[in-house]
Amino acid sequence: MSGKLRLAEGEAARTACARAVLRVGVDEETGEVLSQAVLVQRVGWCADLVAGMVAALIGEHWNRVDVEVLAGGVDAGGRRLPSHAWTALRRLGWTVAPPRGVRVNDRVVRMAQEQAGRALRSVKWRAEVTAGVLTAWPADPRKRTPAEWDQVRQAIPGGQHLPSNIIKGRTRQAVTFLNANGRLPVDVFELEGVPQIPRMLLLAACDRQQATIERCDTDPGRALLRLQLPTRPDPRGYRDWTWVECPISLPPTVPASAVLHLPTLRVTDGTVRADMAYTHVVPKARATGHSVAVGVDWGLNTLLSAGALRLGKDGRITALGAGGQFRAAGVLAKQHRLRRLSERLHAKADQYARLLGGRPDEQMSAKHEALAGEIRHVSARRQNLNDALAWAAARWTVDQAIAAAASVIYLEDLRSMEARGMGHSLNTRLSQQVRGKISDRMRHLAAEHGIAVVTVPARNTSKHCPQCLTPLQHRKAPDRPTTPGWKWAICPNTGCGWQGDRDHGAWRRIAARGLTHQAKTVIDKTSGAMVIRSVVDGLEATAVVSPSTFKTSRRDRSKAGPTRRKPPRPAPRRRRAPSPTRPHGQVGKRPEGHAPTDRRLPRAAHRHQGVNTISTPTTAGHRPRGAALGAGFHFHVHASPPRWETIPETHSDSGSLS
Repeated sequence: MSGKLRLAEGEAARTACARAVLRVGVDEETGEVLSQAVLVQRVGWCADLVAGMVAALIGEHWNRVDVEVLAGGVDAGGRRLPSHAWTALRRLGWTVAPPRGVRVNDRVVRMAQEQAGRALRSVKWRAEVTAGVLTAWPADPRKRTPAEWDQVRQAIPGGQHLPSNIIKGRTRQAVTFLNANGRLPVDVFELEGVPQIPRMLLLAACDRQQATIERCDTDPGRALLRLQLPTRPDPRGYRDWTWVECPISLPPTVPASAVLHLPTLRVTDGTVRADMAYTHVVPKARATGHSVAVGVDWGLNTLLSAGALRLGKDGRITALGAGGQFRAAGVLAKQHRLRRLSERLHAKADQYARLLGGRPDEQMSAKHEALAGEIRHVSARRQNLNDALAWAAARWTVDQAIAAAASVIYLEDLRSMEARGMGHSLNTRLSQQVRGKISDRMRHLAAEHGIAVVTVPARNTSKHCPQCLTPLQHRKAPDRPTTPGWKWAICPNTGCGWQGDRDHGAWRRIAARGLTHQAKTVIDKTSGAMVIRSVVDGLEATAVVSPSTFKTSRRDRSKAGPTRRKPPRPAPRRRRAPSPTRPHGQVGKRPEGHAPTDRRLPRAAHRHQGVNTISTPTTAGHRPRGAALGAGFHFHVHASPPRWETIPETHSDSGSLS
């Protein structure tokens, strides 16, 4: 199903993807209902045929010359190559054929050429980065000098704005090759080798003679996919290909008015998964003209801190509320446990591999295979956990923007942040963050509401005061004096006096920087994302948040009449309101007032016993934790002792929202 959407002013067409599963099929020729296992088998046969042709095509053209010709976009006659990869390969004369004796139609060959063309086009950028790194190879690969950094960025096309961690990653990859072979690689094709070919069917490269998809007329949440599949792994003729109908239940995220496109089929874990592509109308996100913005700051224990700022017509920036925090301590703790488990499993697997040493040992080989399966299982758990965390964090951030009626989300750019010099444990925790996934999910969800997501430089966002740009002083939080760290920020400027959580000050700085620099927003050519690349000193001087004016109550609270008489104090460890007068019996009610009980309860030392006073129990039976503290309103509920004596009554605007 294809078509064009009619767009009004202020609207844009957005293409997204949703996951679905093919659970059953019907063979149109015989009317036979295909179970999920049979459907997986037949889709797998077709995917194997396509993967074989893709491997042959990539292996033949996996070199620098052919990749440059394809990425150049011009054929031998000077004509511009088409955007579709399979048509571009045919224009260049790069053809492929199935194995001898196997008959496939031309649409199956198109899928192979499309997949191979996409893989060859994608390697062009990596080839340029690798060539630049090898050309400007440093004297010490572990640490470049400032002059060597300038040389390597000049050698890479667009390297001025390239994150340093990408350059360092390619450098480490080349160092590994150097240690193994005694020389540097020639190019990326020698460094990486021919990539592995996934089993997939790119039905987008086909026409109606191979596959069609139509939405159900009565139920917009269902669609029907029709495609030709082989009846045997090596089809000898066109009679070995039959049409199969596959009903699909669309996810609720697919709008009823969306235009469906042919999906991509993948065989994974005994199921056929379909990546459903669709196009629908969304409000158009703008790069400038924002008056309300949400700033987002990354954290370690507190994953995200966010809040909204408003830019007035007079140029003043004010905060809309105290902001909130997205805490995921439980998920992050589980993530670290799985990471440690994966490290132990990899260490055991490496030890088994060293013990085997190429010798045949059935018992040890079986143990090694079992460990390999467990490693894959743990890796899948970690990936699913990261995906769930990324979606939850992105959904929370977009909800904050929707609630504040913001038109933009400013996110600090931490792509170049490196975890080093902070200890083994903290370095690992910083490296395991899922910031890239959260940013991608955030852009995906924000696009549905026409909200722009812009990355801003992160320099000095936690260092300077959001109200006067004075360098802050960091210390322990006053409500957690026993917790180590530098969580609390105080402005030493006596004329300002701002203090609060350092993360809350950071999101104010990020949002204020974005609002004042929104005219500098550009679109990155590589990723298509909106970014603010640099900070202008003149604009940064105006990125200050005006202090909020708190309204205090001036109502006269002096005594105006006699004090009302209070009822007598009820028995300890009982609720304030006496129970209604009812006959005693097995009705699940406590007796009224001071009715005698069958056990003696510990009494308070005096009427106004302190929370630190110890009440000695009269029995040596079960005593729950904390039961030795002061008497409360229930036998198992006691007041907790305070963890600090006094907290100075200073102005603080920190907030928390888990």
